[in-house]
Amino acid sequence: MNTPGTIDRPLTHDPKKQAPMKPSLNEHAGATPEDFTTTGAFDSRQNRTREMQLIPEALARAHMHERLHAAEQERQAQRLVTARRMQRRAERASMRARRAIAMAVMQ
Repeated sequence: MNTPGTIDRPLTHDPKKQAPMKPSLNEHAGATPEDFTTTGAFDSRQNRTREMQLIPEALARAHMHERLHAAEQERQAQRLVTARRMQRRAERASMRARRAIAMAVMQ
């Protein structure tokens, strides 16, 4: 539907001239702002406000934060696995060296 006052065809593109989506604390629900007529307020309330237009950006930012956090956890887990592998390798080398010294002393 392409009637004026909808998301597709807003009455105004200026966010300051659009009616707020949520009523403020000092006005009761359904009250119109002073600078809007009743029909203008009703139609403009159907528009996307600046906050609504920024929702996809906020979602993308949260998604990227989550992915970066998961990647960092994956890197940390990989470093731990590598460190344990190197520790076992060092322990095996130490045992070989001890055996070699013991064999040399025994002869």
